[in-house]
Amino acid sequence: MGTATTVSVGHRDPALLGQTVVVIGGSAGIGLATARHARTEGADVILTGRDPERLRSAAADVDALSSAAFDANDPSKLARFFEALPNPVNHVLVTAGRPSYGPLLDMDAEQARRAMTDHMVLPLEVARHAVDAVRPGGTLLFMGGTGGRRIKRDLGILPTVTIAMPVLTASLALELAPIRVNLIAAGFVDTPLSAQLLGDGLDARREELRTTLPIGRVVGADDVAALAVHIMANTALTGATYDIDGGQQLVG
Repeated sequence: MGTATTVSVGHRDPALLGQTVVVIGGSAGIGLATARHARTEGADVILTGRDPERLRSAAADVDALSSAAFDANDPSKLARFFEALPNPVNHVLVTAGRPSYGPLLDMDAEQARRAMTDHMVLPLEVARHAVDAVRPGGTLLFMGGTGGRRIKRDLGILPTVTIAMPVLTASLALELAPIRVNLIAAGFVDTPLSAQLLGDGLDARREELRTTLPIGRVVGADDVAALAVHIMANTALTGATYDIDGGQQLVG
């Protein structure tokens, strides 16, 4: 006579249940994908972005708790946004900004300042506000890249920023503790911004990556979003840089 065996299927509570995630630059691409993943894991989300119409659409998509349209690189507007938050939040992801390419000596002073503001000053300004806006044990999460680790003439200021961001992240992790600070360094990610930057060359770049990357496919916004939510949920992670490029650095 056989013995019946009962198989128990494990239950996992949503990783961010009852928490609040702010996404600065959350109206498209990696920011919006992260907001969707955070909602799936039980979080409320607050989105910001420059384009009011696109932001409204994104906020409706994820049933955002609230949204605010402004340029995050404007210090006064950024300060007003954080001051208006009704309660401390658990996590802040910063995806605002775009890469700056071209030879260094072709950049005028204003272009250089703008590039540094987008990639270095904005994270620092967000960190200032995170001291009072993020709960202890919560996360401040920045977006960087891996492509600038190989210095090339046409990359301009990008390698400087790429090398500096992990150091800035680690330093802020010490200063903001017990708030956790981490950096995601992505390679090529198939997003609307990538389409805008590459134009007619987008399909060729996708095909090149499909045939050369060890993972055999292109990295998408959802891949990065899944990593972002994991970093938010894992309270042992701080001061670190997490690469996500499908092995792009391995094949050149």
